[in-house]
Amino acid sequence: MIFATALLLMASMSLMLVRLLRGPELYDRVLAVNSFGTKTVLFLCVFAFMIGRSDAVDIALLYALMNFIATIAILKFFRYRTLDVALSQTRRRGDRV
Repeated sequence: MIFATALLLMASMSLMLVRLLRGPELYDRVLAVNSFGTKTVLFLCVFAFMIGRSDAVDIALLYALMNFIATIAILKFFRYRTLDVALSQTRRRGDRV
């Protein structure tokens, strides 16, 4: 059962790679990278359970945090074309919060 779960996760990760390479817009590709990272975290947890090493879950949690920060940084970069934007500049007139 666990092995089947790992295989299904790998299959869904390959679908995310296809979406990443083909994906018509930039935001589709960013979403595919984020989804791939989430599935990687799940795969690491399943793999840790398969080999009986619970300390690998810590690595999966660290990877999840890095995936979240990287996604926010990528979206911020593509919106402002720089990562160095002051907080006062992020809200423009007419922007919704």
